[in-house]
Amino acid sequence: MNDEIKSKQRVADHGEVFTPPWMVTAMLDLVKDETERIDSRFLEPACGSGNFLTQIARRKLAAVDLKYGKSDFERRHYALLALMCIYGIEFLADNIAECRANLLAIFAEHLNLEALEPLYRAAAYVLSQNLAHGDAINMKNNKGRPITFPEWGYLGKGKFQRRDFQFDTLTLSSTFSAEDSLFAQMGRHEIFTPTKTYPPLTVEDLAGALP
Repeated sequence: MNDEIKSKQRVADHGEVFTPPWMVTAMLDLVKDETERIDSRFLEPACGSGNFLTQIARRKLAAVDLKYGKSDFERRHYALLALMCIYGIEFLADNIAECRANLLAIFAEHLNLEALEPLYRAAAYVLSQNLAHGDAINMKNNKGRPITFPEWGYLGKGKFQRRDFQFDTLTLSSTFSAEDSLFAQMGRHEIFTPTKTYPPLTVEDLAGALP
């Protein structure tokens, strides 16, 4: 089977095609510095099985090793932060499941994790939140509700911050920044209000949130 399609019917029904690895590499090299910054955020609105996101994850994890490789505690927590900064939306259920599995496998292999370890389960939970099964065009998930993404931050000492935002609100960011836009006179706090803010979370907290 051609690696760039799963079936002709899926191409016809959903316009599904996959970017070949060499092209993914070339495109990511255009923003090389950002792909190698641990806390830079990437969203792929039609992520498929993760051709772009898996390469981004590998680059970010390599950056973690370079900066925090001497401390296992910091390496593990910043690796999770790197994963927390990767987002995707995918319309087809099998693709989003495969994307989550691919990213989790890369993360687990990089840190030599077993499936029952808290960090593995925490990563699985993060991916369940960051990779949405839905439609990026109408900004709804597969249940017809607005897509919501968590914004993660690392507070240090093993604690993470989480705030949730609706995707349709986040897309106003570029409009907000225009001088003559409808929102130019409004403060960011008036538009970019989280739908939910959480207390500081540990790896164990995140692992416990996984069903």
